[in-house]
Amino acid sequence: MPPFPASQVPERSRRGAGPAGPAGGPDKPALFQGFVWAYGNAAASIAANNARKTRRGRMAETSCRTCANYTYNPAHSGEHIMRQIAVVATVALLLLVTVHPRAQAPTLNREIAPMLPVKQIAYLRASNAESLDHFACGGGNQGHTGTSIGMSGDGQTLAVGAPFESGGSRGINGNQNDNSMYAAGAVYVFTRNGNAWTQQAYVKASNPGVNDHFGSSVALSRDGNTMAVAAHWESSAATGVNGNQNDDSIPQAGAVYVFTRTGTTWTQQAYIKASNTGKADEGNTPGDGDQFGFSLALSGDGNTLAAGAITEDSAAQGINGNDKDDSALSAGAVYVFSRTGTTWRQQAYVKPATNEAGDLFGFSVGLSYDGSTLAAAAFNESTSGRGINPPHDNKFGQSGALFVFTRQNGSWSQQAFIKGSRSEPSDGFGYATSISSDGNTIAVGVGDESCLTPGIDPPGCADDAPPGRGANIWAGAAYVFVRNGTTWSEQSFIKAPNARPYSSFGARLALSGDGNSLAVTSYLEDSAGRGIRPPNLRQFLIQEVFNAWREHKDEAEESGAAYLFTRTAGKWTAGAYIKGDNTDAGDEFGSAVALNDDGHTFVVGAHQEDGPNNAVADSGAAYVFAY
Repeated sequence: MPPFPASQVPERSRRGAGPAGPAGGPDKPALFQGFVWAYGNAAASIAANNARKTRRGRMAETSCRTCANYTYNPAHSGEHIMRQIAVVATVALLLLVTVHPRAQAPTLNREIAPMLPVKQIAYLRASNAESLDHFACGGGNQGHTGTSIGMSGDGQTLAVGAPFESGGSRGINGNQNDNSMYAAGAVYVFTRNGNAWTQQAYVKASNPGVNDHFGSSVALSRDGNTMAVAAHWESSAATGVNGNQNDDSIPQAGAVYVFTRTGTTWTQQAYIKASNTGKADEGNTPGDGDQFGFSLALSGDGNTLAAGAITEDSAAQGINGNDKDDSALSAGAVYVFSRTGTTWRQQAYVKPATNEAGDLFGFSVGLSYDGSTLAAAAFNESTSGRGINPPHDNKFGQSGALFVFTRQNGSWSQQAFIKGSRSEPSDGFGYATSISSDGNTIAVGVGDESCLTPGIDPPGCADDAPPGRGANIWAGAAYVFVRNGTTWSEQSFIKAPNARPYSSFGARLALSGDGNSLAVTSYLEDSAGRGIRPPNLRQFLIQEVFNAWREHKDEAEESGAAYLFTRTAGKWTAGAYIKGDNTDAGDEFGSAVALNDDGHTFVVGAHQEDGPNNAVADSGAAYVFAY
């Protein structure tokens, strides 16, 4: 089973890459323009646009830093001061103050509610952190998608994968100083007492192997007592549950391991393989395997497991079709397993009704609490239609799609075929997927979407490739869809408040269990800011003005950022813009993310963070936040 073509491999790092800037002269100096209306308790807004900068051979264009709309108090009538703030990198800070009637104040479409009182409460690292371990990586191949962080519903248990950890030990709490198996991978379990976190377990596969990438995806049940871990490059030819683990005949076949906790003790419960892994010696080179476990989801009750295999090759369509067919290269598949007591079995082999070669179905997956609703993305699906259940065609290459399946009495069926309302070629809709506990809210990341208009439900963005820049500028976006009965509809289209090219906003995201909080990361975002934007208006305005200048002068390329959004009465607002407290270039803060049930505790990974004093390159870290 050959690997999917290079043209289908999603770009994960923008370092030194990207289309050239527009022709017609040198780039303009970077410029930050902000507008503030303030008089007493008046409305205040900040907008930033027209910033263009070149770095490491690529261009980035800033549309907006951050904006905040506050309610105007009619008691404070009269004129409103508009301070147009221009920060020019090579000159100085220039303030132009003009007076306008309120009616003339420009309307800004990017709204941020007063910031949530988010605080960083922990900075976590592996107990045996070493260079290039990529603790809290978003997937096995450094940048590949995955959910390498899992959090229990109460926020008291946290599991973090390090898919490049090289220990050769097996099982639970083995020798952490053995570095005999490069990129075998490991998972670290932490528990919380108040705001104090301690490592509870160091978890390895029962059959570790070189380049298995155990920990590339991790999922926890709501109570934190069941954990599923993927090793999407594991190479055994075994099929089904608890088969023979002791061969390496199918490179990158993939496997999933289930662990359970009793008290504080973890044990492995199952070793799970696809029903159609293949035959021993069927292939002998990397890429022959299906990458079972490339994506992973565990239901909240811990009894249903879904695993994506993006390079599975069957042309079957629908549920439980012919899994021995290999005529549709890299079509992809999703496998659903269920647990009764302590016994796991495969329940369904899932394909979309429009299954085709190269779609990479199973790129990301999500399960509701009871496991009866499954969301699965096909990153490279190419239908040009938009919305819910559009006609299928192949006119928008690699635009991406989401498929929703439901289970009734043990039988699965496809409920919906979903495309974004602004879908375009090469968007990669389905980069990341997350679903609420009740299954009625789904968030979808579109890490390669190209619109540069910031905010929530901004106008335009339906034909957003900037002139002269090419179609792929990887600004990124997120969509939220909701279900009423059996009918799905799009609720919101979300852009970063500081939407910029090459940021990959939406490449990682997570919904809270109640579906009312959404964390979206932009792991290639470049600002040098640290911490959380303050909730106090005055502090916010002051910090935003001076940070805009500082962040231009002292950029931290690919440092990464996270954004927290909340929903009230069906309306989404931005609640916080989050950076680590030790921001550095190249950390890729936002490489993984997870929320608890109410969204008040969440964790963000930075898989290339270098440890204290930057002494352990790309060892990785996880940051825990709460409010």
